[in-house]
Amino acid sequence: MIHTDETTKEAVKTLEGLISILEDGKLGYTNAAEHVENPAMKTDFLEYARERALFIVELQDEINKLGKSTDTSGGGPLGALHRTWIDIKSSFTGGDTEAIINACVTGEEAAIEKYKSALDENHLEHNQVSIVSKQLNSIQNTLSQIKMRAN
Repeated sequence: MIHTDETTKEAVKTLEGLISILEDGKLGYTNAAEHVENPAMKTDFLEYARERALFIVELQDEINKLGKSTDTSGGGPLGALHRTWIDIKSSFTGGDTEAIINACVTGEEAAIEKYKSALDENHLEHNQVSIVSKQLNSIQNTLSQIKMRAN
C-alpha cells in the first residue's frame, strides 16, 4: 500500500477505534473480576483484561510506526455503552454472575463486530491485518470460553 496522508489517516483511525473497544473490554473485565465470587472466574477475567492491555500496546506500536502519536482518550460510544451496561448490571444484581457473563458476551460480540469491520474496510497494511486478525481470533476464543461458562 502506498503511504499517503489519507491512507495513513484511515489506518490510524481504524486502529484507534480498535484501541477504544479494547480499553472498554479491559475496564469491563477488570470490573467483572471485582464483582464475581468465583475465584477461577475472577482469575480468567483478570487474564482477559491483561490480554486486552497487551493488544492495546500492539496497536499503539503500529500507530507509532505510521508516525502518529497515540491518543489514549478512552473508549468510543459503543464501548462506553458496554462499560455502563456492566456498571449498571453489577450494581443492580449485586454481582449476579449470569448477568456479568452476559455483559461480557455483549462486549465481546461488539469487539468482534468492530474488528471484522476494521478488516473489511481495508485501510490497514499487511502487517497490521495480521496483528488485527490474530487479536480477533483471540477475542473469538475468549467469547467461546465465556459462553461455555454461561451453560
